[in-house]
Amino acid sequence: MKNISNVIGGLLGLLFLTFGMNFFLKFIPLPPPEEGSAAALFMSAMYTTGYLAFVKCLEIVGGILVAIPKTRNYGLLVLGPIIINILAFHVFLAKGGGLFDPPVVLISLLSLFLLWSGRRAFLGLLNP
Repeated sequence: MKNISNVIGGLLGLLFLTFGMNFFLKFIPLPPPEEGSAAALFMSAMYTTGYLAFVKCLEIVGGILVAIPKTRNYGLLVLGPIIINILAFHVFLAKGGGLFDPPVVLISLLSLFLLWSGRRAFLGLLNP
């Protein structure tokens, strides 16, 4: 189980590192949202204010932390809100479009597996 968690942590870290670096280096072309849509307005606001660059930096840091077994839970704490916002973006702003795209599904499943495998560490946060 430990080896599986290490492989999955490495994959999740690689995904976030890739998409985080893509924002700065633009090596994977991503289609823009439909012009005038709520998703386009939201992304425009995030991009022009610099907030998206901040989130992408957190994705890079979280991806590195998740890939390292000793810091995996810290990485999940950094990436957790980002993953929730990715899902919320696709549900509420894109009206379900892209929710079942392979990267979104893969990120969700990998993070859920790592959260489940490290649940004992996270349960300590819930117990006073």
